[in-house]
Amino acid sequence: MKPRLLDLYCCAGGAARGYAEAGFEVIGVDIEPRPRYPYRFVQADALEYLGIFDRSRFAASFDAVHASPPCQDKCALTVGTNRSRGWGGEHVDLVGPTRKALDRLGLPYVIEQPNGKAPVRKDITLCGELFGLGVIRHRNFELGGWTMPRPAHRAHRGRVRGWRHGVYHDGPYVAAYGAGGGKASVAEMQQAMGIDWTDVREELTEAIPPAFTRYIGGQLMAHLMAAAVAQ
Repeated sequence: MKPRLLDLYCCAGGAARGYAEAGFEVIGVDIEPRPRYPYRFVQADALEYLGIFDRSRFAASFDAVHASPPCQDKCALTVGTNRSRGWGGEHVDLVGPTRKALDRLGLPYVIEQPNGKAPVRKDITLCGELFGLGVIRHRNFELGGWTMPRPAHRAHRGRVRGWRHGVYHDGPYVAAYGAGGGKASVAEMQQAMGIDWTDVREELTEAIPPAFTRYIGGQLMAHLMAAAVAQ
């Protein structure tokens, strides 16, 4: 049987695809309907879903957890715009409550956040250049209950293509966020991140490239196998 991983705040399943390719059975949870999610899906509030489990029942149902709480309030790409336009009051920081719930349940977990001010430990930081992708897409990962080696950050090959302060810059990476200003088209985002099962811009702009979680998932799988042998 494959180890089972719970994918919280799953959106369209960028993280899920990577974990599945690493050998996990993945179950996604999101408060919004996600008809393009490529695996078993539960529409629910993530924290409420965690709240239905006690430790023994949770451990019997899952082997590990990935969580990508909403990040608009603290993301480096949006926090300045939110402040200048008076936005962001409706965004709630869910990192702390998610961590608290996962610590209570006791399984190894991963919490993902983009670069910014989110209160997450940067145990692992991944970049598209590490995997030869057409996006930079820096992402930070906090590891709970397990560890893995921290990879070295590779130098970028150039700039992100698009307009900045009235000046157009070319480069080997596309801007897979927002719209206008030379941002990537849907097809460009799909190709750059390795995602072909959704063509919804909003889902693509929030997605984690599967290569990121395939890399982490391989290390997590090794941790679970070592723990099983030790028992």
